[in-house]
Amino acid sequence: MSLRGSPIEHTVTLPGGGEVLIRVGVPDDGYIARKELGTVDIELVMDGRHVAVVNTVLTAEQESEARQLAREIAAGLESGKLEPTAGSIEPLADEPR
Repeated sequence: MSLRGSPIEHTVTLPGGGEVLIRVGVPDDGYIARKELGTVDIELVMDGRHVAVVNTVLTAEQESEARQLAREIAAGLESGKLEPTAGSIEPLADEPR
């Protein structure tokens, strides 16, 4: 299995209330078949709408690394160290694992 067919998803509660779904996986693209995509992104979803989307340096085969990244983001969001914004999560997305 890879992040193409099994994205990593984790829901967290923010310190001020509200929930954020963290999704790390290969994004949907209406023009390119998923099996041809190598891009892995992080999506943050609140109340059914995307609040942040950032590309990562991960490959579709790096499932354990994606799981680790999702846990780091979750911990940061839950503690208030990270905000649910692209600018806040981008440094983590750019770290090689």
